[in-house]
Amino acid sequence: MSEPENHSDHRYPLLSTIDSPQDLRQLAESSLTPLAAEVRAFLLDSVSQSGGHFAAGLGTVELTIALHYLFNTPEDRLVWDVGHQAYPHKMLTGRRERLTSIRKFGGLAPFPKRDESPYDTFGVGHSSTSISAALGMALAAKAEGTGRQAVAIIGDGGLTAGLAFEALNHGGDLDADLLVILNDNNMSISPNVGALSSRFAQLLSGRFYTSFREGSKKVFSQVPQMWELARRAEEHAKGLIMPGTLFEEFGFNYIGPIDGHDLPTLISTLRNVKALKGPRFLHVVTQKGKGYAPAEADPVKYHGVTPFDPKVGIVKSAKPAKPTYSKIFGQWACDMAEADRRLVAITPAMREGSGLVEFEQRFPDRYFDVAIAEQHAVTLAAGMACDGMKPVVAIYSTFLQRGYDQLVHDVVTQNLPVLFAIDRAGCVGADGATHNGSFDLSFMRCLPGMVIMAPADEVECRNMLYTGFMLDQPAAVRYPRGSGTGVEVDAEMTMLPLARAETRRHGTRVAFLGFGTGVELARPVAEALDGTLVNMRFVKPLDVDLIARVAESHDLLVTVEENVVAGGAGAGVTEWLAEEGLLHTVDIMHFGLPDTFLTHGGRDEMLVEAGFTSDALRERVEARLEKIAARQAATGELGKGASAG
Repeated sequence: MSEPENHSDHRYPLLSTIDSPQDLRQLAESSLTPLAAEVRAFLLDSVSQSGGHFAAGLGTVELTIALHYLFNTPEDRLVWDVGHQAYPHKMLTGRRERLTSIRKFGGLAPFPKRDESPYDTFGVGHSSTSISAALGMALAAKAEGTGRQAVAIIGDGGLTAGLAFEALNHGGDLDADLLVILNDNNMSISPNVGALSSRFAQLLSGRFYTSFREGSKKVFSQVPQMWELARRAEEHAKGLIMPGTLFEEFGFNYIGPIDGHDLPTLISTLRNVKALKGPRFLHVVTQKGKGYAPAEADPVKYHGVTPFDPKVGIVKSAKPAKPTYSKIFGQWACDMAEADRRLVAITPAMREGSGLVEFEQRFPDRYFDVAIAEQHAVTLAAGMACDGMKPVVAIYSTFLQRGYDQLVHDVVTQNLPVLFAIDRAGCVGADGATHNGSFDLSFMRCLPGMVIMAPADEVECRNMLYTGFMLDQPAAVRYPRGSGTGVEVDAEMTMLPLARAETRRHGTRVAFLGFGTGVELARPVAEALDGTLVNMRFVKPLDVDLIARVAESHDLLVTVEENVVAGGAGAGVTEWLAEEGLLHTVDIMHFGLPDTFLTHGGRDEMLVEAGFTSDALRERVEARLEKIAARQAATGELGKGASAG
């Protein structure tokens, strides 16, 4: 498919006139419904060419139009949770013609990003942050006396995280003008959306009811018992026909549910809600994938897509020649569960991504998807481990960051045998800075008693998972997104000896200590320079005997890891050499990810951008060896020619 041209043609007569929300607000309300059809068609046209998050955006078209139509954005703050639902928002805020560049290197960011547009009021990527952020903005507006509005738009999935409820608990207790919109696209809270509930929502948000409510509050405030009776009567009356009692208990004025695809009702209700004060909660029911039948039928499949033909839909691709690490983990989990009934698998809403679909089907009673609640996932595992189970937590590196306190206090401090299968470690690619797993070696390596392993290939990944599972202490196996080196994997599982590295090539002068993907990256450089290549396997505990041997027999040690250098595996090597007084015996160089947040693009593109390639490694090593040779020549120092035995 070709890149879309300037869409000022007949296909998008309304949309092509809108370069900002100010243009949108010039339209008559009667034009908004046909505009929604154009936005939906453009989204299908664009994302089917470029790939990206799809089904969620289809479900928020009308809501996005209504919000920008009624609120004075960007002065009024819209905070989109996660950002999967924000593609229509980008289209209406001056980025329509760049939408096909989304998630590509140098293109639009995959999620709202503050330095991309003034309409992106808060950078997101991880879910459930919107209510906290919008509450902070509402409090800032109150302190400044600006009258500025703050709106959080959160999906029902995002509302499964504790952070969202912490914000609701705080926000309902404050006199701040905060509007929380629940985009309920799963029908999981309230399926009974129809004319009666929509009419009731408009009534509750209207001036008559609001004035009556506030007037009654003033009258009955002089008689506290009467006010409490009236408040409870109102609460129970609402509870009979709508699901808002929970949010009312938090202190929010609950309104809804309403049909999020009925623009006239949405506009009318939002206009009323906008005029209210204090904490408000609007419940909007939408359909994920709305307007594109295949996405409506299978919104999970169409959540994130690669380019496809809209007339045909997504066609299942041929089976990849090499299994992904996620697939390796999923198969191991099933095999291990067959062998040991103590194994339970826990994931925070990452069933497909982590490779646990088959496990759930085969072992439903031993599979626990805790939704977007990483902290709970980790402590749940700790509780199970206390009573004899052997939990395996399947989690992305970036999401383990959210459960770090629980990892430290609930698992490691108690030395509980929980295995963490850490997917998407290192550079992830298109999802950008919030999703790259650049830091896990650094934040785990400092934890006492934690065993940390990084496989160099698929067979080693399977064996490390088995090793970690069999240990009676916390352990982690971290592996990258995508496929490995292509080695054949069989059903055998081997226990690896702790802190035992593997020398894959003997050489002279320079030794490469590779961790995980660093082994394959260093291999061609070691061969070209006749260097020693070591697969370190263990980040913690290190094979200190081998490190001592190569330090004594080489001029240069080079650690290679797909993690930030700061505090990473290489830092552990240097720390041990310093502790043993061996730093003077060898030059050392650390090669890893830079001290910055990587942006978005293809994984290979981002590795080049980060300077994490074999060519970059060779260039740096050759330059360092030249300096060492010059120093040796100047001082008469003899180089080391022996190989590591």
